[in-house]
Amino acid sequence: QVQLVESGGGLVQPGGSLRLSCAASGSIFRLNTMGWYRQVPGKQRDLVATITSGGRINSADSVKGRFTISRDNAKNTVHLQMNSLKPEDTAVYYCNIFQLGMNYWGEGTLVTVSS
Repeated sequence: QVQLVESGGGLVQPGGSLRLSCAASGSIFRLNTMGWYRQVPGKQRDLVATITSGGRINSADSVKGRFTISRDNAKNTVHLQMNSLKPEDTAVYYCNIFQLGMNYWGEGTLVTVSS
């Protein structure tokens, strides 16, 4: 029983900012990796950024310098601060947790970057 609930998506102009949040509940183990992936119609789901319970970060080259991932281990939450947004960032963003060799996913939140 693992549940992930995302929030913070919406419509923003190019160059603007959004902050996504995700809360995990259920059987959450101390050692895990949480993060964000995104998907557009007709394309596969791609990495945005992940962060381990120890604070190790991995991120896509396309978002380096613009997006920042963070987490609170005590609250089992993960956040994605998105700055300098571009139209190509438009996608459904999915929260993810990887633990004990298994992936769990949220339902997704839509981010639209358009003028």
